[in-house]
Amino acid sequence: MEPKGYLAFVLHAHLPYVRHPEHEFFLEERWFYEAVTECYIPLIHVFESLVNDGVDFRLTMSITPPLMSMFTDELLQQRYSKHITRLIELAEKEVERTKHEHHIHKTAKMYRNMFIEASRTFHERYHRNLMNAFKKFQDAGFLEIITCGATHGYFPLLGVHRESLRGQVGVAVDQYTRVLGRKPRGIWLPECGYKPGDDEILNEFGLRYFFVDTHGIMHAETRPKYGIYAPVYCPSGVAAFGRDTETSKQVWSMDEGYPGDYDYREYYRDIGWTLDYEYIKPYIHPNGQRINTGIKYYRITGKTEDKQPYVPEHAANKAAIHAGNFMFNREKQVEFLAGIMDRKPIIVSPYDAELFGHWWFEGPWFLNYLIKKIAYDQTVIKLITPSEYLLKYPVNQRTVPCSSSWGLKGYHEVWLEGSNDWIYPHLHKASERMSELVSMFPDAGGDLLRALKQAARELLLAQSSDWAFIMKTGTMVDYARKRTKLHIHRFTGLYEDIKWNKINPSWLAELEHLDNIFPDIDYRHFRSYEGKHKAEYLSGF
Repeated sequence: MEPKGYLAFVLHAHLPYVRHPEHEFFLEERWFYEAVTECYIPLIHVFESLVNDGVDFRLTMSITPPLMSMFTDELLQQRYSKHITRLIELAEKEVERTKHEHHIHKTAKMYRNMFIEASRTFHERYHRNLMNAFKKFQDAGFLEIITCGATHGYFPLLGVHRESLRGQVGVAVDQYTRVLGRKPRGIWLPECGYKPGDDEILNEFGLRYFFVDTHGIMHAETRPKYGIYAPVYCPSGVAAFGRDTETSKQVWSMDEGYPGDYDYREYYRDIGWTLDYEYIKPYIHPNGQRINTGIKYYRITGKTEDKQPYVPEHAANKAAIHAGNFMFNREKQVEFLAGIMDRKPIIVSPYDAELFGHWWFEGPWFLNYLIKKIAYDQTVIKLITPSEYLLKYPVNQRTVPCSSSWGLKGYHEVWLEGSNDWIYPHLHKASERMSELVSMFPDAGGDLLRALKQAARELLLAQSSDWAFIMKTGTMVDYARKRTKLHIHRFTGLYEDIKWNKINPSWLAELEHLDNIFPDIDYRHFRSYEGKHKAEYLSGF
């Protein structure tokens, strides 16, 4: 039976590029290791389970170029291997330690099994490279992987220099094509940050669609006939899909949404902070600093310090109930929309991937239940990818989405305010200088080529929106400031060396070792826009 409408479930998978070969143990690298164990491998297990059960599903997932680079980096693969081995060792000790504590012993065994299975998946099934898994599901037609800005640079603020956006998009498309063997169809604009005209660059690189927050569509130049329940075409011909507001709070909000349920696992009560120091010492930071281990025995319980033991069976049952509730709400939503639209509506539900497993431990269970329920328990809605929807409905309204983001207050304030505004003059000047270098040396070779490629890497790494975001939120601020300054400093040094023909091969080799992202980078993506086209673009500011 044909559905009355469609649901596009979109997961945005991203981490900043954190790789420090100069240190044996670097705290911020754990962001990646934790995400692999708690989010990406559990999602892979969900996909495997669905395929094995014969469920014909569709999901869209952005895997950003920094994350893709970390998945494929040999050093980080080796370090994750050590990380998961240590976690298994700790979990084995926990099973022994808790054998007389019946209220948490079963949970301890759950973690041991989870870590062992994660290790098997990482080492045996996908040979340390999780991109092998995601590529497999894409090639089989279940998953549509889309790209993002090369280092998740915030387009509306970098776009003062159009060349920066070409660099962010061109490098991303090149890397996607190299790793996945095909060109991407769509892109996740970093932070859903959009400015009218940015779509021209997406079109230049063959990208057919992107996403904006609700008001990006609803406040478009011409009010859309179907609201956010059908895409619109920008003047470039690239489609923009709007985020559905109704689905957001149900999954995002800790106060109003599913993740705050009292039966779900409490994220902030970790044994790395609570157990005897001498016992836990081998599994925290080598300098003695307590950190999360990923082993947590208590449920949310409520707004109280008296947390009750976590019961996985109760949490799994609640995840199934919530999946059913989510599906029921989408059915009613689609039934209403289908009655007032002359086409089948699409509900676009995008989320940060790390919500599923890392922040909301039961998130992958919820997703598994939801997809199976949609496949077997109803006929009103069907999962779809944006590409498939555009094939079904190639004719759409043409308009210009408004400048917007999915950050707090909906525009650009998160990435441009008192804590982080100092970075932009440096980023803009560096972008201008990178374009100058491309104009001077359009066809370089030898050490000059290596230096130009490394300059492009340093500029891209400095442009990451994560550093401005961290400065705004007040967590790990020193690290974010240091990374911004470090990459600008390295870029500036390379610029001077290249321009005045004094390249230092040993320093260049050191930078290539430290900042090795995008080994095949084409620095010419930063070439200048001249004359009319540049004037037309800048007139939009």
